[in-house]
Amino acid sequence: MLRSLRLPLLASLFAFGALTSCKKDDADGLMVIAHDDSVYMRNMHEAMTMMEAMPKTQDPDNDYSSMMIMHHQVAIKNSQEELKSGKSAEMKAMAQSIIDKQQAEIAQFNAFLSSHPAHAPAVPDFNTLQMMNMMQMMKAVDLRPLTGDPDFDFAQLMIDHHQAAVENSDALLKYGRENTTKALAQQIITDQKMEIKMLQDFLLANKKY
Repeated sequence: MLRSLRLPLLASLFAFGALTSCKKDDADGLMVIAHDDSVYMRNMHEAMTMMEAMPKTQDPDNDYSSMMIMHHQVAIKNSQEELKSGKSAEMKAMAQSIIDKQQAEIAQFNAFLSSHPAHAPAVPDFNTLQMMNMMQMMKAVDLRPLTGDPDFDFAQLMIDHHQAAVENSDALLKYGRENTTKALAQQIITDQKMEIKMLQDFLLANKKY
């Protein structure tokens, strides 16, 4: 009789312990916000709409330059937001570095475009690959669990943003015909791969789960 009473009591105590443990895990676990609540995400979606609407010349060097200007502009915009809202000195320094480098590169791309009319032969494969890379970037950022922490979310989204720049630059090295844009593409690959590693290290050191 006593044994039959003891088993339900133990089961009840175990269930209560599991319940309180789950509540503690929930309290300490990953908190997320709606993507529409993130200024970083709103900036990226706005920029993607502009990039999709960009007229294509089918000259890979010109189209790469035009796309990278838009791509850099959203990185600068999000970096300016990080400077305003972030708390981490490390991420704010990264944001300022991104602004400085990418403003300089935008000036170089604009100078190239002003002196290089698009010319034949057309290379439609480049634009197909470039847009595929941009769509993949948006899938990646749309899958990110955003936390509302400006430093953490800035680092998460900038990794995906940089990865798209690296992939588009790789495509330019494959299809491009001009030394000026190829040199810029190689510099972007080198710089942004290094920054991706730094951003990943920051996320590992400050992860929310």
